[in-house]
Amino acid sequence: MGVYEEVRVAEWCMVTSSEETPRHGMWLTPIDLTWASTGHTPTVHLYRSDSGGAVDFFDVARLKAALAKALVAFYPLAGRLGVDTDGRPQIDCAGQGVLFVVAHSALTVDELSNFQPSPELKRLFVPRVEDYSPSLMCGVQVNFLRCGGVALGVAMHHIAVDAIGAFHFFRTWSAFSMDGDAAATALERPSHDRTRLRARSPPVIHPDALTLFCPPKQQPPSEEPKPSPGAVANQIFTLSKDQVAALKRACTSGASTFCAVSAHVWRCVCAARRLPPDATARLIFPANVRGSVRPPLPDSYFGNGIIMLGVTGKVREITSEEQLDSVACRIRGAIRRMDDEMVRSAIDYMEIAGSQSQTDAPTGSVPPETDLRVVSWKGTLVYGTDFGWGKPLVVLRAEQPRAGIAYLIDSADGSMRVLLSAEPETVNGLHHLLYANI
Repeated sequence: MGVYEEVRVAEWCMVTSSEETPRHGMWLTPIDLTWASTGHTPTVHLYRSDSGGAVDFFDVARLKAALAKALVAFYPLAGRLGVDTDGRPQIDCAGQGVLFVVAHSALTVDELSNFQPSPELKRLFVPRVEDYSPSLMCGVQVNFLRCGGVALGVAMHHIAVDAIGAFHFFRTWSAFSMDGDAAATALERPSHDRTRLRARSPPVIHPDALTLFCPPKQQPPSEEPKPSPGAVANQIFTLSKDQVAALKRACTSGASTFCAVSAHVWRCVCAARRLPPDATARLIFPANVRGSVRPPLPDSYFGNGIIMLGVTGKVREITSEEQLDSVACRIRGAIRRMDDEMVRSAIDYMEIAGSQSQTDAPTGSVPPETDLRVVSWKGTLVYGTDFGWGKPLVVLRAEQPRAGIAYLIDSADGSMRVLLSAEPETVNGLHHLLYANI
């Protein structure tokens, strides 16, 4: 775009909670620590001003006041990444605050409505949290556009929370902006008890656990994952409500939207990559384990309550037109196997792996071409963040520097947006394959 100079920062500050909050070092679970090196997740939420640039549209004082109220319950987001006396990463909760930036851009909503993730999009609209040490947990940037709309950029550290918890925070912040103090009575407070996901002593790893979940590659929290060595293309594909329904009907054994769409995307990517028929391909996806452990965690659990699962298959089986139901069943089977014992085994494994020397661990490794990671934002109410001036037109990652990742984002009309980051030739092949025969 060549428009980095078109964003001008007008002000910045640290927003702290409106009330006193607990001050302590927040212990992080083995699951949290696997996300340490992921760093901050950059997202952009695009809002249109229906009133042609109303004077109070995204009023900064109102947004700051609402954020301060939200941080009372979500106080870890105002903390900093630190370490305890044993050198284990923790969140230092001392009310340091969330970075709040106000900027102005010469771009318009129409110019951005079909944007794709890119390094420049991140530089334009997402706060530069990497400039701060120790690491911030959260930063927001309100970008006022020339047309009167707003691009809200957010950077949230993955070590603190997963997408489910992040969007819980967004809904709380937006509710305080819309309804003020009256919102408090209807809001569900986050649960911060992370000890429920503590490793067992001694650790016990079920023999089947490593066939189900994908052990994370450990690396120091200070290291960001390296981008793919080749070019990475980002493209948004939209499956209509009818196309999603057709995929689910094709899964004659019954399949959820996630299983059906993931199976379809997986087979299309395998075909577009022209993988050898005898090659073994792997689909990796995060599973929400809040309801899998016993007793279950509350839906409001604020932390990382996801574990990466994996399913494999020969390329010829995955890409067969008649095998969509079978592929979807593999995914469904992996999800159903994730019971309390499997979750506890995965946590025990992560604790053991995390306690070993980091010097022998691979860092920033690039996934092989036979791997595809699918991340679902379905059900996170990603489009529910109405600050009082309407819901967002688009919510997407601002940047995805690594190939082999697809995000599934549902829309209010029943359609499904597939944000694919892959090799350019793979993306080009998807234009035909994804829509063929559905």
